[in-house]
Amino acid sequence: MASDLYNNIELLSREKGIDPQIVVNAVEDAIVIATRKSLKTQENLRAELDKETGTINVYSVRTIVETPEQVEDPNSQVTLEEARGVDPKLEVGGELKVQRASHQMSNPSGLGRISAQLAKQVIFQKVREAERDTVYNEYIGRVGEIVNATVKRIEGPDVIFDIGKAEARMPRKEQSRLESFAIGERARVIIKNVEKASKGPQVVVSRAAPELVQHLFQTEVPEIYDNTVIIRAIAREAGERTKIAVMSKDKDVDAVGACVGMKGMRVQSIIRELRGEKIDIIEYHEDAVTFAEKALQPAKVSRVSIVDSADKQLEVIVDDTQLSLAIGKKGQNVRLAAKLLGWKIDIKSEEEKRQEVEQQMQALVGQTTPLERVPDLGEGVIEKLVEAGITTVESLADMTPEQLEAIPGIGPKTVEKISIAVNNYFASLESGEAPVEAPPQDVPAEQVAADAEVATAAVDGLGPDSAGQSGSTAGVSQTQEAGFESEQELLEEGQAVEAGIEHGVENAPPADVAEVETHGEHPDEGQVPPEKQ
Repeated sequence: MASDLYNNIELLSREKGIDPQIVVNAVEDAIVIATRKSLKTQENLRAELDKETGTINVYSVRTIVETPEQVEDPNSQVTLEEARGVDPKLEVGGELKVQRASHQMSNPSGLGRISAQLAKQVIFQKVREAERDTVYNEYIGRVGEIVNATVKRIEGPDVIFDIGKAEARMPRKEQSRLESFAIGERARVIIKNVEKASKGPQVVVSRAAPELVQHLFQTEVPEIYDNTVIIRAIAREAGERTKIAVMSKDKDVDAVGACVGMKGMRVQSIIRELRGEKIDIIEYHEDAVTFAEKALQPAKVSRVSIVDSADKQLEVIVDDTQLSLAIGKKGQNVRLAAKLLGWKIDIKSEEEKRQEVEQQMQALVGQTTPLERVPDLGEGVIEKLVEAGITTVESLADMTPEQLEAIPGIGPKTVEKISIAVNNYFASLESGEAPVEAPPQDVPAEQVAADAEVATAAVDGLGPDSAGQSGSTAGVSQTQEAGFESEQELLEEGQAVEAGIEHGVENAPPADVAEVETHGEHPDEGQVPPEKQ
């Protein structure tokens, strides 16, 4: 029959949830410490509890060595000869046990008040350590599990729960913004972590973890519990919104419909448990593009493109009216969608994308063309344009006639001249022809006209004298007629390049206008061939 001492040890073990042997070892260690203090000895003592009588015997234990020269510490070692004087059966390497004290816990003889108090403290300390280890070992394997807890007390921002064998702490960051707790209230929580601390293991619980939503759906939706419907991903911002992606293994089972339930009963039950938190249930897709379109609901997505599959980057284009809805309040919708997909999402409106494409096209074109590259613009016109801040052909081409006329010194005729010059320049680029460089600006207009006449006559097989280099009106008229005929012949022969140069010299308004502006003369209309009029 077990003694009363051992019965009390078993009772204490059941209450604390620890092994009775741990308590027995704690009692024996406490008696050893108290006896050593009482006897004022440094011997190696060992205590043994007799479960039947409840007596604790204390022994002095020493290791047996063969010769006296091998004895290094008399308190822990003894020679073979001396040991066999006590027990002839002992051998080298064995232990010699000599009883030093015997105690009954109800009346520990030889122990003073201080030694008894020390023994009590040691027992309590050993039991507390064993209890902490037991709690840690039990809950460390239950991380991520949902448990029912009762609010025990509130310490500042933290809520202390009773989860059965231990207390659990819920810090502020693990609480939902929509929730508040009262003492004695019951709630379902997730075991988030178990920490070792000086005061014992700290069990941290949470109601903000995504695992809570997952467990609630497993409880409310039988299809999820039996794995017909699988939860593939959850993204949650506690107290605000949760997005959950589900898929069905059975083609006859609608995953989203199973989670919503008839008239929304299943999902409404979960929403009540989460104190009104919004829940978006999305059908999972292996295709990231399709999945992204679903994840950004309720916004309507125009198109989705993969920017970098290695870094998992997506570009989403939405209508201008849907941009704020796609981004969500403080970026919440796109942030949750990115968590759900595991991809980086860049949302742009149609207007932003158009501007970006235009910038890319401009960057692709790259270079800008100075105005001096347009051969038909005069120096005076270029100076006026540069003074107005127009230095490139591209910026000049983007201007309207009204904007050009607003520049000082430029009238309707000059605007027409500029338009023709720019159009000819771009036409030459499209046809692959090099634009005719403008003549040196210091050459007189008469010399320009004369050079043009010489070029025309040379192409037509005529000498330079036949073109009339005096600059008279008759010479100009004859040159125009000869030039027109030469052009027709060249076009028939297929030599388009030379004909284009000649035709530009004859018909381009810039040379005529420049000559008129320089000399103040106008050619006689009667001397111009009808076909040129």
